[in-house]
Amino acid sequence: EAVGSDGIRVMMESALTARDRVGVQDFVLLENHTSEVAFIENLRKRFKENLIYTYIGSVLVSMNPYKELEIYTKQHMERYRGVNFYEVSPHIYAVADNAYRSMRTERRDQCILISGESGAGKTEASKKVLQYYAVTCPASEHVQTVKDRLLQSNPVLEAFGNAKTLRNDNSSRFGKYMDIQFDFKGAPVGGHIINYLLEKSRVVHQSHGERNFHIFYQLIEGGEDDLLRRLGLEKNAQQYQYLVKGNCPKVSSINDRNDWKIMRKALSIIGFTDDELLNIIASVLHLGNVQYGGEDSGRAYITTETQIKYLARLLGVDGTVLKEALTHKKIIAKGEELMSPLNQEQAASARDALSKAIYGRTFTWLVNKINDSLAFKNASVIGLLDIYGFEVFQNNSFEQFCINYCNEKLQQLFIELTLKSEQEEYEAEGITWEPVQYFNNKIICDLVEEKFKGIISILDEECLRPGDASDITFLEKLEDTVGGHAHFLTHKLADGKTRKVMGREEFRLIHYAGEVNYNVNGFLDKNNDLLFRNLKEVMCMSENKILTQCFDREELTDKKRPETAATQFKNSLAKLMEILMSKEPSYVRCIKPNDAKQAGRFDEVLIRHQVKYLGLMENLRVRRAGFAYRRRYETFLQRYKSLCPDTWPNWDGRLVDGVSTLVKHLGYKPEEYKLGRTKIFIRFPKTLFATEDALEVRKHSLGMSYSQKTKYRKMRQSAVKIQAWWRGILARREAKRRREAANTIRRFIKGFIYRHQPRCPENEYFLDYVRYSFLMKLRRSLPKTVLDKSWPTPPPALIEASEQLRKLCMQNMVWKYCKNINSEWKHQQKMVASEIFKDKKDNYPQSVPKLFVGTRLSDDSANIIHPSPQYAVPVTKYDRKGYKARNRQLMLMADSAIIVEEAKLKQRIDYSSLKGISVSSLSDGMFVLHVACEDNKQKGDVVLQSEHVIETLTKVAICADKMNSININQGSIKFNVAQGKEGIIDFTSGSELLIAKAKNGHLSVVSIDDEINLNGCLSRLFVFFSH
Repeated sequence: EAVGSDGIRVMMESALTARDRVGVQDFVLLENHTSEVAFIENLRKRFKENLIYTYIGSVLVSMNPYKELEIYTKQHMERYRGVNFYEVSPHIYAVADNAYRSMRTERRDQCILISGESGAGKTEASKKVLQYYAVTCPASEHVQTVKDRLLQSNPVLEAFGNAKTLRNDNSSRFGKYMDIQFDFKGAPVGGHIINYLLEKSRVVHQSHGERNFHIFYQLIEGGEDDLLRRLGLEKNAQQYQYLVKGNCPKVSSINDRNDWKIMRKALSIIGFTDDELLNIIASVLHLGNVQYGGEDSGRAYITTETQIKYLARLLGVDGTVLKEALTHKKIIAKGEELMSPLNQEQAASARDALSKAIYGRTFTWLVNKINDSLAFKNASVIGLLDIYGFEVFQNNSFEQFCINYCNEKLQQLFIELTLKSEQEEYEAEGITWEPVQYFNNKIICDLVEEKFKGIISILDEECLRPGDASDITFLEKLEDTVGGHAHFLTHKLADGKTRKVMGREEFRLIHYAGEVNYNVNGFLDKNNDLLFRNLKEVMCMSENKILTQCFDREELTDKKRPETAATQFKNSLAKLMEILMSKEPSYVRCIKPNDAKQAGRFDEVLIRHQVKYLGLMENLRVRRAGFAYRRRYETFLQRYKSLCPDTWPNWDGRLVDGVSTLVKHLGYKPEEYKLGRTKIFIRFPKTLFATEDALEVRKHSLGMSYSQKTKYRKMRQSAVKIQAWWRGILARREAKRRREAANTIRRFIKGFIYRHQPRCPENEYFLDYVRYSFLMKLRRSLPKTVLDKSWPTPPPALIEASEQLRKLCMQNMVWKYCKNINSEWKHQQKMVASEIFKDKKDNYPQSVPKLFVGTRLSDDSANIIHPSPQYAVPVTKYDRKGYKARNRQLMLMADSAIIVEEAKLKQRIDYSSLKGISVSSLSDGMFVLHVACEDNKQKGDVVLQSEHVIETLTKVAICADKMNSININQGSIKFNVAQGKEGIIDFTSGSELLIAKAKNGHLSVVSIDDEINLNGCLSRLFVFFSH
């Protein structure tokens, strides 16, 4: 892309030099415009480069990329806003902006026709147009509300009118024409929607791999539990007959729960209260679950009474009346009403007909309700037609017949309007119009819609006539009436070769896009779309406010037979044609690159099929019948004037003379171009390509031209001035910084010299800095615990302040410490430990900050004894003879202390037989349990060592109630080895802990000399707890 003077606009011609790589942006510029191969190759090149938009004149061809592209930002919207159609690369925004500007400047209503196969991106294209207008059009508070409603109508209509099909996970199953209404300022102030041919049959039946309308799954997946309970629904789509036929309840690309939230929010923005609407949706699901049984006489009866109760409540009707209406039909004979029972098949058909009627009419009501919220009068209009493209399936039925008939009418309109606009442009420019040969598909439209002779008239006649009319008799009547038509064929009328590919129940129409076989099965039923009178009567009696509007009581008294579905569609299509003919059209043709919805995959067979059915080659041929390229004189001369000395650098005469001089210099032949009143018309793309290539060569030589040199000198002088100015600014900033730095150093040195003097101007900066440095250092090195006595040395001027800060810091840490102490700290055990050991045993201060716990064993070890001990701790037991160390566990039970080895009970000491406890005054963990030896169970005193001796002895003293029986000895402890024998433990201080048998036979314990001084704060803390 070549960037224009404003940095945004991009001339379409600028991409012509890259045409070998990215193709041409306008198919009209294809040299071999009649070649379908060249057409598809150009599509392939652009698709490969993520260029999804291409023009055929003013028609936009759009390829679905199946991935997000960064071409829909607000910046891109601004790029296309108010810019000439051909000044920028092809885009949906260019079409939207061109229609908007034409509406504003020409004061004529516009319309944008979007068509294509299911999955080609029609709905997304219409969304992009709406988003463009919402962002770029003038806004006010009221206008913003309208914009929101216009945008939010999409998720509502998609929920109720879209479904997952084999070709598209979000396929629109109805046609939509939306008028966007603008006021005199160009702001969107309203809208109006017309819907066409909703696929009601999908409510009751889906093909394998397809789903019902989105709203059913959104309600079940996203509905709140209270809502579903009120509606009698379960969070399982498999429970509902209308949702299981396609065997596809969940789709990976669809988030029903999230879509439900979006849809509910959209309803509230538009102004809906959705209770009664959801009642109707739930009632359709319940109707699908109504099951029938058959009597011997063949009469049908309902076997699912629960569903009738739900239906009666949700629809607001009498359950008994509804039940009868679902199993009988009312017949009026000679003015007398009779109730005729239905068999099972008829009853099921009646049930399904009611479901389709309820859903179809509710959808129409929903569209009308949206229209009411967007209503505005006397406004300019841009119409937006999002309608199904030509459809050809393996099995084509009534729906495909209507859709393809619609496309025939649109193609007829398209060709007529394209030729008309071409002719009008030629006449406006004074160029002779040469008649264009094209296929006029009026003959096919007449075959379908002609009165009395057309297929629709024959179908209606067969539906209305008395007797045994069927789909086969309809086919036979077609053969009799239109059998000789050149575009009609059946199995009976075909030759032997054609009969091999046609069924006996099929007829073939040769459309403008190709041949399509239609199976007549179901044509009459779908065209009749009848609902039994008594079912209508039940619905008319409904208390549901929506249904009372959907089923008008006047229907019951109206003796006129309602129009058939095909006739309704034909009439609505005729009105649509009138609407489109009254507006200036723009076209968007959507193509899907593959059926697998994969990004980057280009299926040539599928694309050729769509190019054919969209009539793109016919459109290109019509557009190229005259001149391939046309531009206004000023645009053409501005771009190419450098190629001729007479027009460069400026042309002062008339524009037409300048262009004439330029093309003569370039050597254009008379048959290659024509000069109109305001435009030049170039017949062949190769002429334009040669001109564009010459311009590319010329650009390099223009760089050193006189004007460019002059411009270069001016720019250089400007650059030098700017550089000098900027260097001066930088130098002044640097000088100022250095001056401030020198002053700071000078003040610091002078302050250091006067640091011992009273505060004065000479030393105030230095003293402030010293104070600041001390406070910053203090901030980084504050003590972390109450036991940490470190504190930075303050400067002389801050000694008093430092002491105050130190006290505050200590108080704060003590406060935090107290706040974080749990209940175990505050328990009596700590108080007992303080009374027994404070100032008596050297390692008592070490135990102060440590919590007393219930066990020092792992969970597995603590649970081996039942009932669970009150306290358990690992200990080392020393034999009374030889003093051999053995690992044991000491556990305190309710009435005794037990010594355990690996879950095996080694010794039990009843608290009643515990005479006392001895411990040294040093920092070792040795202690002796003195036990009475009155029976043979106790062999002598027990010598133990514990890492948590203060905690262990405190627990023993409390459990055994021996607080006054703990003896703290200095030097040695005597203990009974056996009856009549004594042992001695000698305690001394040393640099490391050592326990061994001495030569004199005593047990020698060397304890580490580790004096720990607690600060006064902790002493006061525990004195506080003692009170």
